[in-house]
Amino acid sequence: MPVSESMNFLNEIAQRFPDAVSLAAGRPFEGFYDLDDVHRYFETYRRHLTDRLGGDEVAVRRTLLQYGRTKGIIHDLIAEQLRVDEGIDVDPDAIVVTVGCQEALYLTLRALRHDERDVLLAVTPSYVGVHGAAGLADMPVLPVRESSEGIDLDDLVAVVRDAKAAGLRPRACYVIPDFANPSGVRLSRAARERMLAIAADEDILVLEDNPYGLFGDPSGPPTMKALDERAQVVHLGSFAKTGLPGARVGFAVADQRVAGAQGDQGVLADQLAKIKSMLTVNTSPIAQAVIGGKLLENGYSLRAANMRETETYRANLARVLAGLTKRFGGVPGVSWNTPSGGFFLLLTVPFPVSDDLLELSAAKHRVLWTPVHHFYADSQPRNVMRLSFSHLRPDEIEEGLDRLADFVHEQSAN
Repeated sequence: MPVSESMNFLNEIAQRFPDAVSLAAGRPFEGFYDLDDVHRYFETYRRHLTDRLGGDEVAVRRTLLQYGRTKGIIHDLIAEQLRVDEGIDVDPDAIVVTVGCQEALYLTLRALRHDERDVLLAVTPSYVGVHGAAGLADMPVLPVRESSEGIDLDDLVAVVRDAKAAGLRPRACYVIPDFANPSGVRLSRAARERMLAIAADEDILVLEDNPYGLFGDPSGPPTMKALDERAQVVHLGSFAKTGLPGARVGFAVADQRVAGAQGDQGVLADQLAKIKSMLTVNTSPIAQAVIGGKLLENGYSLRAANMRETETYRANLARVLAGLTKRFGGVPGVSWNTPSGGFFLLLTVPFPVSDDLLELSAAKHRVLWTPVHHFYADSQPRNVMRLSFSHLRPDEIEEGLDRLADFVHEQSAN
């Protein structure tokens, strides 16, 4: 199945079987959403903007309702949030506010792609969106082996050097260091530091995608951007999980110094903005205002703003792990990994799982999950499925695991 069809297929399955419990959807928990919050956040930002513009209501209306600055209008607030939550110190002008993180990813790859020699590296399996964005940017993806630590760094070196020997130009390695999609694995600080050292030695960038990190233990390892001393890391962020997915606001921190078309020096963010001006023109100022208001109301800390959500995700993960042990403990051929946070884990079963089996599971057992082949950007069935638990209530988790157990035991007996 082409990468471009994966998300459509998975969404279509969910729509066709609305009574199925979805252990497939990687959505945030929506039990705390309130439409009144949206209006309040907007008004909070509007008041902030009015103060910043010296009470000029014409300028306020123009900023919020007209075409806006291509790089965004809440870049300064995002910079402060990164400082407060992540210890990242960045010039706001090196931030481009995007239409979700997916646009940030595409813009970065398109800016890095100069000719057919340019390639991207990514740990495999990996988020399906990186394969899609790379395809749109006409940038081949070279797979790097996964490991129990999240990425096989020896293989990273080997893949980079083999690519160079073949006349290719590795530009960057894409990684989700915190609770990766699909594996849920979190890279240790030592792994992050070694990856940065490899990137420096091999002259490549690290594309750090960080949608889940704020739900982890704050005493955990710093983001790779916080450890970045050589401007090697392009940090890709999203407010879909920590803000509101419906706002569709993400961003890229791209502070790398680059030469412009006339030989002048600027930052990579400027090149991203030029591409964005021809793609989406600008990110909705109204949506940005909603996210900006949430940042302002919470002292710029999304970690603090998401304490209830973090507790929910941790409790859901614990419930799923306990439920798997109860239903599959000691069952031959069935195993799973144990992430310390995030939205996902991987379940290994004693038979290959395919899209056809997913349809059977949905129709007969009314439970959804994600075949892991979607994260390899191919259609080869493997004995692994991704389970997501972020959006579910406790009763839904128990019911979903009961249905999944019936499906797995039935297929194992065939």
